[in-house]
Amino acid sequence: MKAVLIKNANIVNEGKIIKGDVLVQDGRIAEISETISAKSADTKVIDADGSYLLPGMIDDQVHFREPGLTHKATIETESKAAVAGGITSFIEMPNTVPQATTIELLEEKFDIAAKTSWANYSFMFGGTNDNLDEILKVDPQKVAGLKLFLGSSTGNMLVDNPKILEEIFSKTKLLISAHCEDETTIKNNLEKYKSEYGEDIPIELHPKIRSEEACYISSSNAIKLAQKTGARLHVFHLSTEKETHLFSNKKPLAEKKITAEVCIHHLWFTEEDYKTKGTKIKWNPAVKTEKDRDGLLKALLDDRIDVIATDHAPHTLEEKNNKYLNAPSGGPLVQHALVALLEMHHKGKISLEKIVEKFAHNPAILFQIKERGYIRKGYKADLVLVDLNSPWTVKKENLLYKCGWSPFEGTIFKSRVTHTLVNGVVVYENSKFPNKSNPERLTFNR
Repeated sequence: MKAVLIKNANIVNEGKIIKGDVLVQDGRIAEISETISAKSADTKVIDADGSYLLPGMIDDQVHFREPGLTHKATIETESKAAVAGGITSFIEMPNTVPQATTIELLEEKFDIAAKTSWANYSFMFGGTNDNLDEILKVDPQKVAGLKLFLGSSTGNMLVDNPKILEEIFSKTKLLISAHCEDETTIKNNLEKYKSEYGEDIPIELHPKIRSEEACYISSSNAIKLAQKTGARLHVFHLSTEKETHLFSNKKPLAEKKITAEVCIHHLWFTEEDYKTKGTKIKWNPAVKTEKDRDGLLKALLDDRIDVIATDHAPHTLEEKNNKYLNAPSGGPLVQHALVALLEMHHKGKISLEKIVEKFAHNPAILFQIKERGYIRKGYKADLVLVDLNSPWTVKKENLLYKCGWSPFEGTIFKSRVTHTLVNGVVVYENSKFPNKSNPERLTFNR
């Protein structure tokens, strides 16, 4: 494996920005210093020229649609888009076809990723109302965690039996990640608007149907259950300001038993965007008010919210262009998540150090991922170089998603990812993919 020397970088790591060089050898970070000389003639030298070097982002929530839904996406296509966007490791969700609710089916997904992924990978095991025996067989050192849908979403994996839910929370040693929306509240809201609009419900009512109340009821109940049972709970994709007050910043992340995540779309869009974006920004939970967006950012900055993720969930444009009731929820984000955060940085909303903390360091801490998420000597060389002053426009022609569309189309981003290294291999360089990736299955210090 060819050594790589990155020169003259602004290294963003562990709350600081320092100028220096980084040497990569045999897939790991070999040296970090003010100045390093190439040790051999065949070392690849990248002159960062003042660009910013970040640890590779770790996305703890993606839907790459394989197996069974590969008309929307594949592990290969979406992981390639991810590395172009600076994401070097991902954790994928179980609601594929078939659902990853047995060890055998889960391992089939690992096998696909081993053959085709561009980024390091792990998968969530899916919990249902009737697979507790399988849940208890999962090895916590080899699998990222357990995903529970406490509100129905893509794939019909709703866990709605309170007795079974408590049993799962009581018995599993896995980290539980939960989608929290109260099903009864959503159904009642939907019936109300159906009686008013029939089948032609406007998309603008999505956040009223999948409402603040639906989110808060479910999140607060999940937290109560975790506190009662001692389970390790991570609440996915908070979408309301109200929910942020359920979480604490009184302990360091490594000591927390109840944690939270926010996604890019809930930090970027508001309900005003439904007018122009329509069903392209239909997500579950819904994009809500400006107050919610601002409240989520505040909680992220004061450490009540621990990590940033994408919930990348592509559908075809044909599927998304249906009327509200038939348009599926979810959209593609991995290629544009980091540059969207960098745009927020340009607007003075978040520091580079905080972006790295929430999108690289903290996912590694939260999931206890071995040797990733930091720029440290001896760690795996998952690295991203970004130019903060190289504007470009998101267009169909530069999208890498299999679905071929993005809610960011037409957006001008000031920053761009120029290089991505996965385990020491330069897999993305100036809009090209010069080398085949050599990703690894994520392992966990548990």
